[in-house]
Amino acid sequence: MSVSAALPDQSAPFDPSRTAVIGVLTGEGVGAEVIPVTLALLKRLQAHTLRRFELRQGGDIGKAALALHGASLTDEVVDFCRGVFDDNGAVLCGPGGERFVYELRARFDLFCKFTPLKPTPALQDTGVLRPAALENVDIVAVRENVGGLYFGEWGQRRSPCGSSSVYHHFAYHEKDVERILRVALSLARQRRGRLCVTVKPGGVPAISALWEEKARHLAQGYDVQVNVMEIDNAAYQLIANARQFDVLVSPNMFGDVLADCGALLLGSRGMSFSGNFSAEGYAVYQTGHGAAHDIAGSDRANPVGQIYSLAMLLRESFAWQEGAQALETAVATTLACGYRTPDVAAAGSKVVGTTELGRRIGDTLAEQLDGLTL
Repeated sequence: MSVSAALPDQSAPFDPSRTAVIGVLTGEGVGAEVIPVTLALLKRLQAHTLRRFELRQGGDIGKAALALHGASLTDEVVDFCRGVFDDNGAVLCGPGGERFVYELRARFDLFCKFTPLKPTPALQDTGVLRPAALENVDIVAVRENVGGLYFGEWGQRRSPCGSSSVYHHFAYHEKDVERILRVALSLARQRRGRLCVTVKPGGVPAISALWEEKARHLAQGYDVQVNVMEIDNAAYQLIANARQFDVLVSPNMFGDVLADCGALLLGSRGMSFSGNFSAEGYAVYQTGHGAAHDIAGSDRANPVGQIYSLAMLLRESFAWQEGAQALETAVATTLACGYRTPDVAAAGSKVVGTTELGRRIGDTLAEQLDGLTL
């Protein structure tokens, strides 16, 4: 099912006869390892379709950009992304640190982030959770992406006596809360009809009251059951009893934390991925993990989250369900055969590196597609 169908529809459907433009930001850290593996799989897919793709390579992002250019999001990268979007394309993004992701979301009003949390059956033998806890878990976490704590005004003050303090002022506007709730309600209506809204009344009472009030009011126009849950309990319940959730919607920071907690359901943060969307159809797809500088260059990074982000891109931005499904099936089949990177290895696994896992997935994909045109 397409999650972006829940967004305001202000763009024409993608035409498969048109060249699909993918802007690639390799990023930093393990990005230099997981992005090439992912693009190699796209090349394999291209051999089995009449669809045409144009890949465009963007510049430095994150810490690397800050060190070289003085900004984690440079004007060059902004122009690059704008050019991709103007040509009805989408951006495939590797990891980038500092303020990069926040500034990119704000610049293009990528107000909505979807993080699918659906465990891969082949990995029920790994991770910290018992297999029974993962059965029938299928969640989409919806995150408000351009407001709240990660934005606003902050700084440092120094008193006449020499001591210092820091401050951070932020707000949520009614219209921004309403638009993300409408998306979440629409998605829940398309799925199993359950929406959980996360709040913290004792900690942020005014913001929590606004989110709850708007959720209950807007829900009257949807056939959706709304449950309001405090964020600390939601984080606990997400691990203790994940099956109770269908769609989770959260303010920016709450959604960030929940998505990382939810990666435990997948077996590793290396398996997590997401898409960031604007109302105009702009989209940036990324992994749910960071640059992992501590293992960069060691061929240990799990490329699956990046591969899944490409599958999400193909499905959501280019309406290519068949291509996305082929990638996902190849990954699941390879993992079921026991090939794993160290983060998702279990007893009896065939532990391989980033490049080797990518090659195995590619070979499986080629076998699946032999003689087929998607």
